[in-house]
Amino acid sequence: MTGIPDRATPRTAARRPSTASGRRRCHRGRARAEAILAALDERYPDARCALGFRTPHELLVATILSAQATDASVNRATPALFARFPRPADYAAATPQEIEPYIASIGLFRNKAKAIHAAMSRLCEHYGGEVPRSMADLLTLRGVARKTANVVLGTAFGLNEGVVVDTHVARLAQRFGLTTQTDPAGIETDLMRLFPRESWTRLSHMLIAHGRSVCRARGAGCGHDPLCLAWCRNAAVARKRGGGA
Repeated sequence: MTGIPDRATPRTAARRPSTASGRRRCHRGRARAEAILAALDERYPDARCALGFRTPHELLVATILSAQATDASVNRATPALFARFPRPADYAAATPQEIEPYIASIGLFRNKAKAIHAAMSRLCEHYGGEVPRSMADLLTLRGVARKTANVVLGTAFGLNEGVVVDTHVARLAQRFGLTTQTDPAGIETDLMRLFPRESWTRLSHMLIAHGRSVCRARGAGCGHDPLCLAWCRNAAVARKRGGGA
């Protein structure tokens, strides 16, 4: 999951609109979100996390590695890493320097080796070697902020505590008119307000899938894709330019 550093903490729930016009805007926003969610569900019914993993702790390690790196690069490195360190205790018994060679192909690998070692050590010392199922506990682990915790809680445990906001989700949330915020915390707050809680995890998976395949940073495909033509503000720009990438 590239781009946005994993530091964001969303604001508390947005205040209810105090005027009739504000309530109408809120209603229209939720209606728009409902329609977009239905379109995404139809297009990407099987969207899921692209990181390879078999256990919650493997997902946690992979997600730490994915910060400012591509999922593909992480997936190339983790099979050998997971084979060498099959349990949290194996990471804890090693040193960061022993972890480094297995992730040297990934950016910031020395810092990530330290984070993984510290996180797995804390799992063993405080959580019986098990990945905790609460946001508060996950945030005590080195290398884990809200984005990583949301990935683990939603994907490994089916717990919708928030929306994963990576660069794809941030870009599409803005283009689809779901937020005017630019910081991850503000974007997550707006998405949590607009979409039903039970959809938060799959929403992020579907937005990421659409952002990777169609609605890319440079708008490739936006001028031709039906979903973008219906909802993406960038599609109008792409069409004016001849539907180009």
